[in-house]
Order: sequence, then structure tokens, then C-alpha cells
Amino acid sequence: MIGPDTVGIAERLGVAADTATAIPQLAAETGLDVDAAYAVQTALIQRRLDRGERLVGLKMGLTSKAKMAQVGVDEVIWGHLTDTMRVPDGGTLDVGAFIHPRVEPEVAFLLDRLPEPGEPIGDFTDAVRAVAPAIELIDSRYANFTFSLPDVIADNTSAAAFVIGPWSPVPDGLENLGVLLEVDGRVTQVGSTAAILGDPRRALDEGIRLAGRHGVRLREGWVFLAGAATAAVPLKPGAHVRAVVENLGTASLRASA
Repeated sequence: MIGPDTVGIAERLGVAADTATAIPQLAAETGLDVDAAYAVQTALIQRRLDRGERLVGLKMGLTSKAKMAQVGVDEVIWGHLTDTMRVPDGGTLDVGAFIHPRVEPEVAFLLDRLPEPGEPIGDFTDAVRAVAPAIELIDSRYANFTFSLPDVIADNTSAAAFVIGPWSPVPDGLENLGVLLEVDGRVTQVGSTAAILGDPRRALDEGIRLAGRHGVRLREGWVFLAGAATAAVPLKPGAHVRAVVENLGTASLRASA
């Protein structure tokens, strides 16, 4: 039996992202399962690397019940981050470059060494150099932001852009810090880092384990986005977005008008 055309599917997704044009879901049509979807994601990222981008980290997706419920998927997933996805803290983002962008507050880790799968959380601070508040912009390439699990995995977990606030030492109580998402000075989402698998450090462990299944190891100096602490909200032209994480500070971005 011939498997899905991973390169061809990756090209369709890549063109959709490049042109900000939504496409129909692909998994049912092409027979994608989860493993084949990660192969498509690899081809999609290779397409970006071939045009000069470089890998700078990994991200988790669907690490909170709110996010799972929002998109109708119930399994934690992971994706890649490249240098062109990063927006400076306080920077401006061209919303016209995206199909239906949404933003969510996150926690980011800066890796100091390569953690081992299953490493005890007690050893976490030896592997992580710093932690920061972050914003991730997600933008599914599928029409109506609707997809199956293989679809979203193939689409690099809807990754589009990210902002990282100031780095600081890992604080006590990381597993239960308050999180706010503000849009134009108004609080739109309230949550806790506990929503990220009960503790954002568990997301790192899951990322190491899941990526390792597909031959990917995290690297020293990489950024790791642990996942959203709340549901995502649409990013409108001209909006100013700020993520606030207790004891960590803020990260912000502005959408072009």
C-alpha cells in the first residue's frame, strides 16, 4: 500500500501559509494518520529551512483542557519554531500575512543543556537557564480553523509567530502562577500555569518524549514554548496584546492596522 504523499501535502500547506489562503482539511482525503502527519510536518519545516530559515526551538500544543475543547482535539502535540517566526517583544505584526490569527499566553523556557526523557522535575532548573512570559500566535491553514488531530500536526500545530518577554531565573511555584491575556488594555482571558499539564515543566518532559519518538532532540540554547494557559483569542488589526505571568512579567505585541 502506498502511503500519503508527505512532500506534496507539505507543499500544499506551505503555499497556504505563504499566500494566507485557507485550504480544506487534508487528513481524510489523503489518509494521514498521526505518524504520517509528523512526517508531513518534517517536510514542511524542511521547506522553510531550504529557503534559509533555521530552527530555534520547539512548541507544545493542546496542553490545556481549554485549548482541547476549543479545537475539538484531545491529545498533546508538538511542533517546530524557526527564527522568522519570532517577533521582538513589543514589536508589530502584519496581520495581513495570516489567515485567521489568534493569540494565547504561554510560558517559554530557555534550555541550558539537553534534558533527558523522564528526567525528574527536581533536576529541572539544571536543564533550564531561564523562563519568560510569552505570546504565541497560531493560525491554522485550514478553513474555519477546523481540523482533525493529523491535520493540525501536519500543519506544524498551527504555529505562526511568537513573542518572548524578559528572561528570568525559574521562580518558586512555577506550577501555579496567575496568567492574564489583555487586548487593548482589557483582560480577555484569565488562567494559571497549572492549566499547562498541571505544571509547565511537565510540558517540557512531554515535548522531549514525543519529539524523541520522531528522532528530534532538543538542543542547548533552544526556546521551548510549554503551551497555552488559556484559550486563544482572535487577533484584530490594530490590537495591542499583552500576556502577564505572575512573578515573570509581561510580553506584548501590536497588530498592524
